[in-house]
Amino acid sequence: MGGLKYLWFCVVVVVFFTSCKEDKYKNLDVKETKTHYDAATYIGSKTCVECHNEEFKKWQGSHHDLAMQVANDSTVLGDFNDKKLTIDGVSYHFFKRNDHFFVKVKEIDNSVKEYQISYAFGVTPLQQYLIDFDKGRKQVLRVTWDAIEHKWYHQYPGDTIVPNDWLHWTQTAQNWNTMCAECHSTNLQKNYNVETDEFHTTYDEINVACESCHGPASNHVQWVSNGKGEGDDYILKGRTQEDQLQLCAPCHSRRAKLTPNLEPGIPFEDQYLLQNLSTTFYHGDGQIEDEDYVYGSFKQSKMFANGVKCTDCHDAHSLKLKFDGNQLCLQCHAPSTYNTEKHHFHKPGTESAMCINCHMTGKVYMGNDFRRDHSFRIPRPDQSVEYGTPNACTQCHEGKSDSWAAEAVKNWYGEDHEPHFSDALLLSNHPNLSTAERAKLDAFIGDLQFPEIARASVIDNLNYATQEQYNVLFSALEDPSAMVRYSALMKFRAVSPEVKKEVLKMVLNDPIKLVRVGAAQLVNGMPLEAFPEQDRAALSKARAEYEIMLNSSADFSTGRMQLGDYYMQKNEYNQAITHYEMAMKKDSLFTPVYSNLATAYSLVADYDNALNTLEKWIKIEPKIGRPHYLKALLYFENKKDAMAVSELKLAIKLDPKDSRSMYNLATYYYQGNKDLQLAKTHISRALKVAPGNPNYEYLLALIYQNLGETDKAQSIMSRLQANNQN
Repeated sequence: MGGLKYLWFCVVVVVFFTSCKEDKYKNLDVKETKTHYDAATYIGSKTCVECHNEEFKKWQGSHHDLAMQVANDSTVLGDFNDKKLTIDGVSYHFFKRNDHFFVKVKEIDNSVKEYQISYAFGVTPLQQYLIDFDKGRKQVLRVTWDAIEHKWYHQYPGDTIVPNDWLHWTQTAQNWNTMCAECHSTNLQKNYNVETDEFHTTYDEINVACESCHGPASNHVQWVSNGKGEGDDYILKGRTQEDQLQLCAPCHSRRAKLTPNLEPGIPFEDQYLLQNLSTTFYHGDGQIEDEDYVYGSFKQSKMFANGVKCTDCHDAHSLKLKFDGNQLCLQCHAPSTYNTEKHHFHKPGTESAMCINCHMTGKVYMGNDFRRDHSFRIPRPDQSVEYGTPNACTQCHEGKSDSWAAEAVKNWYGEDHEPHFSDALLLSNHPNLSTAERAKLDAFIGDLQFPEIARASVIDNLNYATQEQYNVLFSALEDPSAMVRYSALMKFRAVSPEVKKEVLKMVLNDPIKLVRVGAAQLVNGMPLEAFPEQDRAALSKARAEYEIMLNSSADFSTGRMQLGDYYMQKNEYNQAITHYEMAMKKDSLFTPVYSNLATAYSLVADYDNALNTLEKWIKIEPKIGRPHYLKALLYFENKKDAMAVSELKLAIKLDPKDSRSMYNLATYYYQGNKDLQLAKTHISRALKVAPGNPNYEYLLALIYQNLGETDKAQSIMSRLQANNQN
């Protein structure tokens, strides 16, 4: 049966690495983006204004300019005039003392503390406030100033957030150093010390100034001083779409970090992994749900595919739209075709006739910040009927049904739709696919006419079991898109070590860091000596960079858990325990870490701490069966069979679909012929939950054999053998 040490432990989303190019990548679309020389240093926007006064004037007063400011009478917008109020059970008193701004907070646990406001964060439609804490932390106060309605509010109205919750304003979710700083100041160096859990964060300019986008400018100034000679001018300009996105996307995207600090101009996938179109963050068709910060949506669009740049719509320095109304879209789309009632079927000059209201629906975030979806999609109420996704029609026509909208669109434009990735994306979220549907999705993955983020997301959504399905992944490993290659690579984590070695040969010398780090992630825990000597140097380098990636996110509770998982796979259990414990300290309600920590304690034979960890988990989630299953394995390991059986039964009671607990009960009753009929009952129940599971069927065959029902046993064994050969 095995003990707790044989459990699979949870691995949260992680990322990846580096090495040299190989001829197989010569056809991939890998473009170099010019960056600053190593010797370049930051000189400050005051130097830039000497030559770029017009751009500087546009930038002044912009959201970039006002991204972060020292708190004073000219920067703080909120009402600190002896204002008292209570929101969601939390009481606030805003006041001033000796020209400084203060807030006294009475929490829901009745604790009271006074804080001084250090910085104003943002300007409109909302302004937040930073408070200095210990260990170099700056925390973002939960209560927020609505700069439009001129009132205080909570961004999560109605939520009761206890002080030990990760979302509480004193915890990591509202930590400036971790969550905000990199994109609100220039040349931000987080400087997080993993050993001491301290920050020594620095920046060159408090706001998003010239060099945030254009890179450190010392060499550019020297070039100007030398007479502007021919060739490189040593500054980032972002003139092409690709170069421009390297400057904008790092901050305007939801992503995981590969490196400690943002470097202007470095290709995106050498610094980050873009969040895919997971239904955790997007609707099933790719429309925005949670915050995506634009880039993940824009990558889906035909605008992106056709080379449209951010500055085609937005002024690079003021950040304002370049035109009002439909004129913005009519820069490219012929007015006679699109700005007419024959196209949009709404009265000209009304809000309903605005391009953006059909093709850029939006959502309010942070309480009052309305942001538009940049996937620029055609409304598909027919998908809403089938899948429940939102559509622009019924969002505007309140009270009308999706079926009504779908019928109207069919009457206006006909029944046929242009091929769109959302059809495949929605299909890929189905739990049970037919052979024809799976073949359609396999073809979609390799179809370069569709967005790479959608193709990568379909890979992530699908399960892989057969050789035919893995062949699709092998092809995807050579896709022009690094995001697709990475998603395909991650699907090989369940294969044998020998297959992993073959996969590693294909990706270890990938020109993009994201994929190389994924290569290191794939074979983590396998000894270096297991690989050919010619691959060891590249793999060692990749593993070193993988550690850099993991440490870059170690200030998150999830990042600490990832570090713990990393050391667990390397069998360095004490190191794993250190990071799991810190993950729990950072977020005591982050329950996935409890399972991993209990496993790690068990592996070093610290059974008391393993049990205590599971008991803490049960107190947080008393209706969850999983910790009881783990307690049962712990009791089995300590020869406390009766207690183990009791815990397994409780786990099944709490989760009637817990086939793993049923399997363990069946195994217990089978061993030593304790009770073969009970063993048969429990494994049969497990197979009803998970039909076809080979481990469950094998145990049932053994039980039949011991019961003397040899025909049934042989039938199962023959079927298992046939499946194994296929």
